[in-house]
Amino acid sequence: MKTRLLAALKGETVDKVPVCSVTQTGIVELMDEVGAPWPEAHTSAELMAKLAIANYELSGLEAIRVPYCLTVLVEAMGCEINMGTKNRQPSVIGHPYPKSLDDAAIPEDLLERGRIPAVLEAIRIIKEKVGPDVPVIGGMEGPITIASDLASVKSFMKWSIKKPELFEQVLDLATNAAVIYANAMVDAGADIISVADPVASPDLMSPDSFKQYLQARLRKFAGNVNAVTILHICGNVNLILDYMADCGFEGLSVEEKIGSVKQAKEIIGGRAALVGNISSPFTLLPGPEDKIKTESKQALEEGIDVLAPGCGIAPMTPLENIKALVAARDEYYY
Repeated sequence: MKTRLLAALKGETVDKVPVCSVTQTGIVELMDEVGAPWPEAHTSAELMAKLAIANYELSGLEAIRVPYCLTVLVEAMGCEINMGTKNRQPSVIGHPYPKSLDDAAIPEDLLERGRIPAVLEAIRIIKEKVGPDVPVIGGMEGPITIASDLASVKSFMKWSIKKPELFEQVLDLATNAAVIYANAMVDAGADIISVADPVASPDLMSPDSFKQYLQARLRKFAGNVNAVTILHICGNVNLILDYMADCGFEGLSVEEKIGSVKQAKEIIGGRAALVGNISSPFTLLPGPEDKIKTESKQALEEGIDVLAPGCGIAPMTPLENIKALVAARDEYYY
């Protein structure tokens, strides 16, 4: 299973396309099933591992991913977090550097702060329980999103136009911190690091800004992490897909908004594997199973390299719908 996923991400020939989620996998049905609800499963290593393993064991997805949000690293760096509810993920509500970066630095004890120890321990627990053949994906917020959380989106956008030196400084701080955390997850046992960087989306940053400022940071991240890496950017990324493919990540995870898998593959060429792109809110959440299977088989037909939800799985998604994603892949090959 691990060999197949790693091979697919590296562009090698596989017996069948892997099916997994490189984005968040916690669903309420499984929280109830195994007694590992949010928000408790965000802070307890045991519950975090238990919920992640449950999705793998009960849905058939071929990888295990933790944690369940994009706030772990930024919390350790000083952001204030609302821990959410059983069906709502944690979110950032306070920023440490909205006015200046005068005292901004990576804390020396970064890996001991906040929930980072719980995530690292959860990875170790998962590895011990499922053994070496099941791929473990460490998920995290990407450098661009980290930077905007540290400064606030408002300041981040303002600096990108009026104060480019502050803009670049916060991007560098975020990138360096991201590399430290990612490698800590790898040391704990993660086989793949999956970075979600929603603020890098063309919905928020122009393709020119991506090429000028963001690409170099993403490239630095991918080049310094000691594992296979996947980059997920939300929205319609067709305008930046070519630039994304030059960032050095083995996999690019995309939403259904890109439209044609075939065209996206033509743009990327052999530079990265394409991961996705079954709609989380419009297909996986509401179903029905027939629609999930039809769209999954179409993605396989068009050449998707790893069949996966296009974004984080919505917490209220029924387990049966995730099973349908796996079943579609199996049916496609038989």
